[in-house]
This record gives sequence, structure tokens and C-alpha cells, in this order.
Amino acid sequence: MTKYVYLFSEGNAKMRELLGGKGANLAEMTNIGLPVPQGFTITTEACTQYYEDGRTINDEIMAEIMKNVEKMEEINGKKFGDLNNPLLVSVRSGARASMPGMMDTILNLGLNDDVVAAMIKGNPDPKFERFVYDCYRRFIQMFSDVVMEVGKKYFEQLIDKMKAEKGVTFDTELTAADLKALAEQFKAEYKKQIGADFPSDPKVQLYEAIRAVFRSWDNPRANVYRREHDIPYSWGTAVNVMPMVFGNLNDNSGTGVAFTRDPATGEKKLMGEFLTNAQGEDVVAGVRTPMPISQMEAKFPQAYADFVKVCSLLENHYRDMQDMEFTVENGKLFMLQCRSGKRTAHAALKIACDLVDEGMINEEQAVLMIEPRNLDTLLHPQFDAKALAAAKPIGKGLGASPGAACGKVVFTAEDAKEWAARKEKVILVRLETSPEDIEGMKAAQGILTVRGGMTSHAAVVARGEGTCCVSGCGDIVMDEENKKFTLAGKTFHEGDFISLDGSTGYIYEGVIPTVDAQIAGEFGRVMAWADKYRRLEVRTNADNPHDAAKAVELGAHGIGLTRTEHMFFDSDRIAAFREMICSDTKEERVAALAKIEPMQRADFEGIYEAMEGRPVTIRFLDPPLHEFVPTDEADIEALAKAQGKTVEQIKNIITGLHEFNPMMGHRGCRLAVTYPEIAEMQTRAVIKAALAVNARHPEWNIVPEIMIPLVGEVKELKFVKDVVVKVADALIAEAGSDMKYLVGTMIEIPRAALTADQIATEAEFFSFGTNDLTQMTFGFSRDDAGKFLKYYYDTKIYENDPFARLDQTGVGKLVEMACKLGRATRPDLHLGICGEHGGDPSSVEFCHKVGLDYVSCSPFRVPIARLAAAQAAIRDKK
Repeated sequence: MTKYVYLFSEGNAKMRELLGGKGANLAEMTNIGLPVPQGFTITTEACTQYYEDGRTINDEIMAEIMKNVEKMEEINGKKFGDLNNPLLVSVRSGARASMPGMMDTILNLGLNDDVVAAMIKGNPDPKFERFVYDCYRRFIQMFSDVVMEVGKKYFEQLIDKMKAEKGVTFDTELTAADLKALAEQFKAEYKKQIGADFPSDPKVQLYEAIRAVFRSWDNPRANVYRREHDIPYSWGTAVNVMPMVFGNLNDNSGTGVAFTRDPATGEKKLMGEFLTNAQGEDVVAGVRTPMPISQMEAKFPQAYADFVKVCSLLENHYRDMQDMEFTVENGKLFMLQCRSGKRTAHAALKIACDLVDEGMINEEQAVLMIEPRNLDTLLHPQFDAKALAAAKPIGKGLGASPGAACGKVVFTAEDAKEWAARKEKVILVRLETSPEDIEGMKAAQGILTVRGGMTSHAAVVARGEGTCCVSGCGDIVMDEENKKFTLAGKTFHEGDFISLDGSTGYIYEGVIPTVDAQIAGEFGRVMAWADKYRRLEVRTNADNPHDAAKAVELGAHGIGLTRTEHMFFDSDRIAAFREMICSDTKEERVAALAKIEPMQRADFEGIYEAMEGRPVTIRFLDPPLHEFVPTDEADIEALAKAQGKTVEQIKNIITGLHEFNPMMGHRGCRLAVTYPEIAEMQTRAVIKAALAVNARHPEWNIVPEIMIPLVGEVKELKFVKDVVVKVADALIAEAGSDMKYLVGTMIEIPRAALTADQIATEAEFFSFGTNDLTQMTFGFSRDDAGKFLKYYYDTKIYENDPFARLDQTGVGKLVEMACKLGRATRPDLHLGICGEHGGDPSSVEFCHKVGLDYVSCSPFRVPIARLAAAQAAIRDKK
């Protein structure tokens, strides 16, 4: 029979999956002899069962809970509902991953009119009477709000009204009689809202409270938090039931929250806050201003001395910075919670290094204790914490590229460039971005789009640049023509200030001050440890020398993806490329491409120079040609004039390029099959650039890696590879060089993964283009999926965005299959990934497991991938 309930004395810290983080730690503190009020934990499996049983707690589980209530009564010498010695409890959530403030808590459960009267009768002190009524009104308010979902505001209004009538400012100034009257008013409000009396049976109260905690696992804020922090819905939450200790008993009591080290800086000193005559919710909710923990010593010398000992004991036991909640009742200390404390990235690095220096942990443990995603905050500007806390978001999209930005709204790339040239800070707001917006995107502080997901054009470019980006905010009503948009009932015009948080996806009105990114000294030390333990190489996706140099600075080993098409959008090249597209004959196309070749060659030379002999993979032209043609009337006229054609003829060519589904249309290697001269030109540019840089730096020994995109059939790859080899071999022979080069392909079509053994007969390396592979495998467009994926999250069909986190079940199976098939044909086949998944920690761990040689990601995600790769290797070894 499954055991669904554990007394604190029956568990330990290793039972986190079953007891949740809070329950496992309460059990562990009990085991090491700390003063923990003795209760029990209802397991995460009971939560799963609650949902399977149609959101009810079945009789078997309820019977086990009641059996443990009896054990708890016995241990504590008090009884539920007893008039002589009543037991009051708190009911708290506790998932296995810490989710602060996301789920619900109920305190003082077990009170009713009879218990209140009996407690007061047994203690004639008028202060005690006040305390009892204070607990009672808190309980009614919490139970109504959390369990029965009656809004808090009704009760807050009654409290405010009472304080105004009595002419006082603080709750603590209300008398016992005032609180008694409030309790009656609260019960009346409950009846008015619910249509039934407030439940007086403690067992009914307990059943409803446990149900409410289970239910809160599925509340909107918990769902959003889980998706953002990669916590599976299937985990469920545990429930902890423990006897109350009262920080609000009298002035010799209080409650506090503390950290064994500073969570903002990592400094080794006790940090925290304490409130006299209060319950835990008062500290967390910020209802009253607490005193710093150091001042507690003067007021409660014994409890403070005990607490300092407990802090040292817990940090030594867990070998990590601890976050603790505690209560002092009548001068005696009780521990209510401990967990590894949340911390800033700066503090995480300092604490990890300090713990190694103190001999508490080794380097591998230090690497494992840092959350890779948090490194983002070290590499991008962030909002000032105080200003952000005071700001209220007006909308939310996807946090597509981290960092913080504020500036004036502009609606076109041209305006962004123009305003930025006048030293104005701008936010570019678009329905969606396209490659021709690239210069405006670079000029903007941040980018906000109405459409598109985590791998949309805007998101990919922004991450490469390290620019803040919020994509897919579908609540925006856009009016590009009149340069305005509406969000949250307010209309924003060109020049209005907005602020974006690219980490959370929140959008704010007005200016929120930002603070610059700071890379601390510990960063280099932790990264050196990561590099020591990881097996995977980390490369970058970079299209220009600037991005390439940035990635090397952040520890990239090479380039896993250079997208050559991004180079065609510069104003001095786009004309020649459009000329090529509009040519009628091969000769005309070759002539147009000849104008582009020296520019491409110069680009590649710049990248080879920046990478100083590190490997560089250059992908040949990938997007469909219609992306390069003009849409503006003046541009069409200019092109017609240059081509010696009529405007009508040019418009017909543009119309002819239109495709119903361009992502699956005439693009990638299909362009090189139709127009081999494109592949010839790009091969010449790559090989000549490599030869030139090798001549200048013979010590670098550059080996160009040419990548043919969108291959689905080995004969297709062979056709394009033959074109490449013929041109490359001739150029290398002509130069009298023995330079080597590799020709490989992107695996981004399911058929390529399924026939990888055949494709490996021609390809010398595979790079998994997981953005397109995800799109083709799921059968939905990455630019449109954002419109409906929200409903898939809400209904739990998907738990996260498959474009942000690799789908290991489906897409991952194709990747694994292609690795095995490819290496069966060619054992030395080099394998990498260059989709955006290359910078996602859980996807990096998957890449390690399936035996890839490298991951490639945007420059600012390189440190994240380095740390995630090290963690994967260390876990694998264990």
C-alpha cells in the first residue's frame, strides 16, 4: 500500500521528490535535533492522486491524514477542537523545487468560537485575549481568501474602516474588543460572500485547507512560474501540517526570516529581518517595517544566541547558503523552514568560490550549485531593483532575449536608426521584424513585437546582439500606419517612453532606470572550473567579426553557424543581390554575383581574423529569395531602372517569387540546385578568404567548414557538394596550398535524420538545425505557433515552448537516431547543434548524453552553455 503521509521524524533530506523541499528539510532539521514543531507531510504523490481523482482527496488518503493528526496530537500533548488544550496548526505548500510565494499557506487553523472562548477563559491576561482574537481574525481572513477564494480586499476594507473609526494607524494598536468585533464582521462577510456559515469543525477546516494547497499547484501564477523555471507540472506539491508557534503571543515573541550569507552580494554575514509580536506573514507581506536581525540580540539574547548556532549548524550541514524562517514564542526559538537560499548571479558566484576556499565543497560541487540561466543577468543591463519593485507591468510577451531596456517608441527600422543617430534611446515596436529591419534593430535599446516566438527573426537577432527583446505580445493592438499602438487600454504614440524586461517578458509604461552589467572576478574562476570538467565544446552563432570577437571574449571555441544571408542586407549589397534575383539568364546572374563576391570574401576574412584559427562553420544561403526583394514603391522603381526593366516586369518577378509556405519552399540547398552559380560564388569567397588569412597567419592553420542547409536527400547533397569541391580544389591548387576543408550539412528535415546513414556518405559533419527540425517535426510554423501555444500550456498539453527547450521525446529521438546512423557510416563524423537550443541548459544536457561534439549558441549564451555542459558531464560521471 502506498504511504501518503510521513511524520517529520520519518523523513530526511534525500526524500525531496516525495516530501517536497520544505517537508524534506523539516524532517532533516528534526533528525539533527533542531527545535521544529512536530507535524507531518502529505506527499507529492497524494497531490497527483488528488488531480487523478477529479480534484478530491480520496477516503484512503484522508483516513491516513487523520491517523497522523492523532499521532501529532499525541506528540504535542494537544488536541484538535479540545477546549482545555486546543491544537492549532499551519498548513503550507512545499514543492520539490522552491517556488517562493507561488502557492498558498493557512495559519492558526483549528480555531472556532468555542476554542477562542475556552482559551481566553484559561488565561485572564488581557493581552492574551487580544492575542487570541488577533489569531482568530487572521485565520478567518486567510481561510476565506486562500481556501474559499473570497478576495482579501473585503477584509482589508473592514480592517481599514475599524482603524479609521478608532483613530489608529497600525493593526497592533487595535484592542481585544476591536479584534473581537472584527472577527464577527469577518464571519458575516464570509457568509455574505459564500452563502454559508464559517466552518467551525477543525477537521473540515483541515480537509478544505489541504485541498486548497493542492489546488494552488494549478493556479495561474504557479503555472507561469513553473514554465519559466522548467519545473514539470507532473511533480505536484507536498503539504506540510505543523503545530502553530506564536510570534504574536506577546512582546516576548516575534518572527523572522534570515539568510546565512547576503543573497545580493554573497558576503559571509547573517542577513535578515525580525518583527516583535507578529506572525510570519507580516514579515513576508511587508505590512509592518521589521528590524534588522542584528537588533534581535538586544531584545531576545538567548533566542538570538541559539539562532546563530543553528545558522552555523545548518550551513555546515547543507554546505550551502541557507534561507530560514523562524519564530520566537515567549523567548524560545522554533525553526519553521530552511532551504538553499535564492541569490543573485553575482552572489551565487561569490558563495560558490568562498565555500570552496572554506573547504566546505569541491570545485565540481561549486559548478553544480550555480543556475546557468542566472548568468544572463551578469551579461546584460538590468532594471534597478527598487524601481522595478514599484513598477506595475502593463503587458507581457515572451522574454525572448534577456536584459532591460527603456526608450522612446519608434515603429520603423529607419526611424530607429535616425533617432539613435541623434543620441535618442529607442524601443523598436513592430508587428514582426524581417531581415531588412536589421540595422534598426541594432540601433534600438530593445525590440518589442506583436507576433513571433522564441525563435522568431527578432528573437534570434536580438540574442546575437545581446539586445533586450520581448516577442509575441498578442495583446497589443497595432496601428503601424499612424505610428501608434494600444495596450492595457492606453494608446502609445511615437516618442512615448516604455520599458522592457527581456528576461520575464514584462512591458512597463514610462522609464525604469537600468544598471549596467557587471562581470565579477569570480566569473572567470567558476568558468575555468566549468571548462575543466566539461566534454562538449561550445561554439557560437555569429555573422560578423564584432559578434565573433564578443563570443571569443565569453569563451567560445569557434563558430558553429555563420548565416551568410544576413550579410546581403547591407545597403551597398542588397542592390546587387536583387539584380541577381531579377536576372533572366545565367550570365546576368553570374555578373551580379561577381559584384557581391569581394564583399562576402571580406566578411569571411574579418570573421577568420576575429576567430584566430578557431573552427568556423559557414552556412550557404538559406532563406527563400522573396525575403530579399523590395516592397517599397521607390525601391521597386530604382531596381527597374538598374535592370533596364519596367516597374510592371519587376512586380511580376516579385509576384512569381511568392510562395504559399516559404519555410518549406524554394530555399536552402534547393537554391543551389536551381542556381549552382550561387554556391560557386560562395565557395570562392570562403576559400579565397581562408587562403588569404592563412597566408597572413600560417600558425593558425584554418580549415574552412562549409555547411549545406536544408538537405533531405543524399543525392541533393552530392549535387551541391560536387559544385563546392570542384571550385574549392581548383582555387587551392592554383594557390599552391595544401589547405584542407570540410563539407557538411545541417540536419533540419526529419527525412535527413531518418536517412542519416546515407547522408553521412557525403557529409563530413552534421549540425542539427533544431529550430527548423522542431518546426518540421511538430508541423507548426515557429512564427505563428505563439498564437495558439498559450492554450496548449493552459490545458497542459505542452509544458513549455518546444522552440525554447528541445523536445527530447520527439525531436530528440530524431537527433539521437541521426547521430547513431551517421556514425555507423562515418565513425569520425563531427556532430554539433546550432539551433537556439544550444544555449538552453536542459537541451545542452541532452546534447551531452547523445554524444554530440559541440553546441553552438548566440554569443551572450556561451557562458550559460559552458556551465550547463560542465554540469551535464559532472552529473553523468556520478
